[in-house]
Amino acid sequence: MLALSTAELTVLDWIALHCRTAWLDLVMPWVTRLGDHGILWILLALTLLILRRHRLVGGQLTLALLLDVILCNLILKNLVGRVRPFALAGIDQLLVALPDDPSFPSGHSAASFAVVTVLYCNRHPLRWPALVLSCLIAFSRLYLYVHYPTDVLGGVLLGVLCGLLAVTLWRKTIQPRIDRRIPKENAP
Repeated sequence: MLALSTAELTVLDWIALHCRTAWLDLVMPWVTRLGDHGILWILLALTLLILRRHRLVGGQLTLALLLDVILCNLILKNLVGRVRPFALAGIDQLLVALPDDPSFPSGHSAASFAVVTVLYCNRHPLRWPALVLSCLIAFSRLYLYVHYPTDVLGGVLLGVLCGLLAVTLWRKTIQPRIDRRIPKENAP
């Protein structure tokens, strides 16, 4: 894992050398903060739960985010325990506060792509703006030197898995129970 981490530092160094600008140094911390603790995505899920027409998607988003927290933050990060790239490179000053949790997988990427997957599966109109924002959040983690490329890729894949799992669980187990409890108004 250390050899892979060292090789991935060259990718982060390339980003720092070729993509860093004063403007992005201001924007990227702000973009990454949008993904902090999944707050933006939690607020989206709550908003959709409140809106009657979007409750199904809001419920699926909530389930996807719960699965993400369990799999990413409680299990995988602790199981893998990967050292952050800035620590391996000996960098002690970043554009953001130094994270103190393990690096793999990227929680920001996982939560973001769990949401995108649920929105995509439901053909929700917010799927495209959410995809753009999710890609920006994922890239910001590399730009800010807080995640390796495989952390972000792992987060994206985990997020897609959580989103698909949430949609499947909702459609096969939760929605049928909801449908049984709602009386049929136009039943013959």
